[in-house]
Amino acid sequence: MSKSKKVIVRDKMQKNYSYRLSEPIGKNFDPRFKPELTPKEMLRLGIFGGKYMTDCRREFPKDWFKNAKLCPKKHDPALNFFGVNASQPLSAWRKKGWIYHEDPRGWFQWYCRYYMGRRISKEDERQIKRWLAIKRHIAQIRKNCVKDDFNCRRRQRQAVLHWAYDSRKI
Repeated sequence: MSKSKKVIVRDKMQKNYSYRLSEPIGKNFDPRFKPELTPKEMLRLGIFGGKYMTDCRREFPKDWFKNAKLCPKKHDPALNFFGVNASQPLSAWRKKGWIYHEDPRGWFQWYCRYYMGRRISKEDERQIKRWLAIKRHIAQIRKNCVKDDFNCRRRQRQAVLHWAYDSRKI
């Protein structure tokens, strides 16, 4: 991109926050970071009980929300691909220090903004390391489940899906 685009955020969790997109959408990722699903695919499959991202549609492409499984009123585990709750409340994420001030909704918000082209080197490094650490859950699913048995370790499969790994293929 020759000139970076400025994004101004106005949603329930951030007022007048802005950031710059310095990379083309979906391109130029850190070579270690190879998500299997795009944010659009994740929203369509069903993640975070449909509650995530319901008030920030203006920040992201409209087509991400076409056929997305969302519920603005409450977290509904039935909207998750595996039909189970695999999330901790935001308060637990805050206590564990997983929330970066620029992304108050956590990892998925970081991923959406990274996918759009925002780069923050120190935070990108931290989040990519967290993403890489999820592979231990994939190993547990492979070790304990027959391939394509979606009833085996559903919570773990849903959690892996929240991290852009396509747990339908395990």
